[in-house]
Amino acid sequence: MEEIMAEPHLHKLFTGKVRQMGKDDAENPLERKWESGIFKEEAKGKVWLSKTGFAGDEVADKKIHGGPEKAVFCYPIKHYTYWQEKYDRDDMVMGGMGENFAVLEMDEFTVCIGDTYKVGDAVIQVSQPRQPCWKPARRFQIMDLALEIQNTGRTGWYFRVLEEGYVWADTPIDLIDRPYPQWTIQAANEVMHFYKDDLRLADELASCELLAENWVRRLRRRLQGQESDIAKRIYGPNKE
Repeated sequence: MEEIMAEPHLHKLFTGKVRQMGKDDAENPLERKWESGIFKEEAKGKVWLSKTGFAGDEVADKKIHGGPEKAVFCYPIKHYTYWQEKYDRDDMVMGGMGENFAVLEMDEFTVCIGDTYKVGDAVIQVSQPRQPCWKPARRFQIMDLALEIQNTGRTGWYFRVLEEGYVWADTPIDLIDRPYPQWTIQAANEVMHFYKDDLRLADELASCELLAENWVRRLRRRLQGQESDIAKRIYGPNKE
């Protein structure tokens, strides 16, 4: 009997407005006032996806988040089992990482830079892995969470939008094109975070024409001997 392979599937769709949380005078930095669009709600029905993201979806820091190269954030549902077990937390559930797409049958080992997909009426393309910032840590009150997301490779990834259109939950994500099968999200993460001394790999990844420009710039700086400090991104104001 021929084996039937499971196909990528958009299980749930999430959008959300920017919210303010915390208290100005909190002694613990993790409890101080902050704002973020990480708190998403499940979207019902068809939602318009433009070049810069979903209608009704917001980001707080537009210098770091959002924009055409980060129009859609995608996260595998299966990762939440790992986080729940690691931290003994039942509140780490779909939507918790701030994703727009909660997906099945896709992960960092099976998705590649430049992959082009049809989902709903839209056409989207993988632009880069997510580089987690300090906000998931603030949300779940776990100081090293961003570093754990990065080091485990459970980062998720971003899409740019090639063709705008309506998208809805519980629908297939159909692969149209895969120009860079060698550059899985996992492979790109490894070059960026673990193989920092391998300049050949950095140069090869930076030469990937469909990799987001901010990743290319960072890799080019590495090739010039300028390595970025990740502490500000990983910990931000969570550490004094």
